[in-house]
Amino acid sequence: MIHTPKSLFEKVWDAHEVGKLSDGRSQLLIGTHLIHEVTSPQAFGMLKDLDLPVRYPHRTFATVDHIVPTDERMEPYSDDLADAMIKELRKNCRENNITFFDTDSGKQGIVHIIGPEQGITQPGMTIACGDSHTSTHGAFGAIAFGIGTSQVRDVLATQTLAMSKLKVRRINVDGQLSPGVYAKDVILHIIRILGVNGGIGFAYEYGGDVFDNFTQEERMTVCNMSIEGGARCGYVNPDETTFEYLKGRPYAPKDWESAVERWKSVRSDPDCVYDDVVNIRGEDILPTVTWGITPGQAIFVDQNIPIPSELPEKDRGTAEEAIEHMSLVPGAPIAGTPIDVAFLGSCTNGRLSDLEEAAHYLKGRKVAKGVKAIVVPGSQVVASIAEKKGLNKIFSDAGFEWRGAGCSMCLAMNPDKLIGNQLCASSSNRNFKGRQGSPTGRTMLMSPIMVIAAAVTGEITDARELFEISQSAA
Repeated sequence: MIHTPKSLFEKVWDAHEVGKLSDGRSQLLIGTHLIHEVTSPQAFGMLKDLDLPVRYPHRTFATVDHIVPTDERMEPYSDDLADAMIKELRKNCRENNITFFDTDSGKQGIVHIIGPEQGITQPGMTIACGDSHTSTHGAFGAIAFGIGTSQVRDVLATQTLAMSKLKVRRINVDGQLSPGVYAKDVILHIIRILGVNGGIGFAYEYGGDVFDNFTQEERMTVCNMSIEGGARCGYVNPDETTFEYLKGRPYAPKDWESAVERWKSVRSDPDCVYDDVVNIRGEDILPTVTWGITPGQAIFVDQNIPIPSELPEKDRGTAEEAIEHMSLVPGAPIAGTPIDVAFLGSCTNGRLSDLEEAAHYLKGRKVAKGVKAIVVPGSQVVASIAEKKGLNKIFSDAGFEWRGAGCSMCLAMNPDKLIGNQLCASSSNRNFKGRQGSPTGRTMLMSPIMVIAAAVTGEITDARELFEISQSAA
């Protein structure tokens, strides 16, 4: 039999393709389905209208994250809509025998944090969820898609999706990152150079020295924002770092050794051919901040805000719109831009390692006068461990509000919103107009450490200089 080298994407796709549709699309078995309170109620309603059951309830896991308040622990919540949607999800899970990580479970949190945390996310899987940032799960070597409400219905009813096969772009980041440069900077840099539409039609396979040396949580940060670069999914080939992260977690396989052997076999073959290859040097990446209204409108913290007339013609219109919305001065340094709010959290950077790193540099410092600062753990498990380590006290002593688990100000479907034209230094993943709750609100995306630096000084600040990171690293 002739060996045809394949990428991980091709192997996983081929293993889950259960049929070909007349329009050429594949019918793909979805191994694991994750649901939350916002995109599932309508899907359950459609199923009820069609008198269809959930086909494989044991393959679906639920939590509440988008709309759940982070400053209230007792029900009924003061937000009637939030209260109703959470109760609806609870009812739907109960009626359909679906595992639900409820608010009193000690395991509730952002869906893309609890999946890995519980060991539900595993290499070689197909995963779907009604949320754009489902690509996060690709950090484990899974092929994970964000889907819409009608597709949530389809997965509940059939455990399959109709999809067109993607091309695969390999993105190598080799060399070493400088001290003070993090996974968030890497993905913002990738989106900056490839564009927010550059990944359309592609799955991104991340590799190279930097990814080999990343922790599992750092890989999650990068894969999380693949969709912001237009890629439907992004992944890293599973390795010992992946296996070590998963070992012993509640849903990790009991037949561990055979599972690891199976997972190793889904790695991309060394001689496979990619549709495109991009090579980046880690040394070329510096702490990065967005200045505009898309994640691709980003610059290094020591650079100046672009002058639209000096940009390629195709980028000028969006740049002019962005500068007007952000109330920035073209050609001025991005460092020194005053902020009103500092937000640390989200499925991009709300994990324990993010909070630990931020607390390390925040300890003993104070949030600048006039800045509202909140930190939102990504899950109840993250919050519990962080509190045992005393991280909550470090944040509180500095002037941060320590909140309950949820999406919070990342998308402001809950009470955590910007007011008026406040400018937020945010560790989240989107800076679209209105994303954080106010139509005139302004968002600058950056790493958790850069958020902490901005919170302390009250303005966009190079964290390496403020915290003397290069010296301490040396």
